[in-house]
Amino acid sequence: MKTGNTCRFCGTPLQHTFADLGASPLANSYLNADQLEKMEPFYPLHVYVCDACLLVQLPVWQSAEEIFSDYAYFSSYSESWLRHAQEYARMMVDRFGFDSRSSIIEIASNDGYLLRYFKERGIPILGIEPAGNVAKAARDAGIPTLVKFFGSKTAEELSAGGTHADLLIGNNVLAHVPDVNDFIRGMKIVLKSGGIITMEFPHLMRLMDETQFDTIYHEHFSYFSFLTVEKMFSGHGLTLFDVEELPTHGGSLRIFARHAQDTSKPVGPRVTGLRDRETAAGFTDVEHYLSFSERMKETKRKILTFLIEAKRGGKSVAGYGAPAKGNTLLNYCGIRSDFIDYTVDRSPHKQGHYLPGVHIPIHGPDRVRETRPDYLVILPWNLREEIMEQMSYIRSWGGRFVVFVPDVKVYP
Repeated sequence: MKTGNTCRFCGTPLQHTFADLGASPLANSYLNADQLEKMEPFYPLHVYVCDACLLVQLPVWQSAEEIFSDYAYFSSYSESWLRHAQEYARMMVDRFGFDSRSSIIEIASNDGYLLRYFKERGIPILGIEPAGNVAKAARDAGIPTLVKFFGSKTAEELSAGGTHADLLIGNNVLAHVPDVNDFIRGMKIVLKSGGIITMEFPHLMRLMDETQFDTIYHEHFSYFSFLTVEKMFSGHGLTLFDVEELPTHGGSLRIFARHAQDTSKPVGPRVTGLRDRETAAGFTDVEHYLSFSERMKETKRKILTFLIEAKRGGKSVAGYGAPAKGNTLLNYCGIRSDFIDYTVDRSPHKQGHYLPGVHIPIHGPDRVRETRPDYLVILPWNLREEIMEQMSYIRSWGGRFVVFVPDVKVYP
């Protein structure tokens, strides 16, 4: 259902290619065995940059309802992400004083991995999660969760029922929203007059600096610089008053927003500092964005060179993880089981399935100990330290870890 080649924020016709990764299946559309012989849909993975507002974006080929109503990603399977969530909850309570009189709402709350840390402190919470299977896990864990997509309609329903947020949270959801104007409008509706919004999303500056092309996939409709996201929020009467640069997902931003008329939270120096850095780096000039494509192609060539040399040398190669970013990388590079024998994942929701497009089988982590591969390619490279610690035993037979992004690197 391609929505048309115009900018989803400002409506300008899109003319400039940021990156073209060919055709690819939906990154979270894992297959079972009897689907392997059936037709599999592929969609163009062609990213544009708007020369008016400089939003980097993909056309919508499938609706959010088709992609997210049943989802294979459960946040609670990453220990480092749970630590990140726990630290966020502690920091927000310490900084802003949320307590039992506050109301905290999380958009795209997944399996309740974050809200549980506020619940433990006795703070009223509500999750909003469109994937029914994931929302059930949250409810089973005692996290009240609405199974809905968030936007102005849902916000108006909540507002009419007297539900508003002192803190409105959205972690790694802004990129997944096809109608960003409706989404931001909804946040403004549900936010109390003195309330705070925090959103986390991958930072486009880091994506470009480190050639993180594998973070591009159909579920990510938009890719944000700070300058562009500030413009988008401002257009709906919301002011960004603080920003943090985080190591998560290869480099993310956490923005803090308030109603424009709420003068109790002045704009801080980190906002002006990052705004100045992005301007100096070229993020106000469309030509800067057009430099990314060739660097992406060179990274692909390096990845294939490593794998070809490894297989010609008689080495066995397995993968760790079945993340969306890994599926983009494998499909763009044409890497199938002729290069990587299998991959493993801790999530039982993925085990026994096959990666979309490339059909590499997904096993449980014990498969690595059974087969003793020479190389273990860490596909969720943003979690490499956690994974290398978990799987350190591969060194006992001389196994080595490999990451492909931002560059091919072999770890002893």
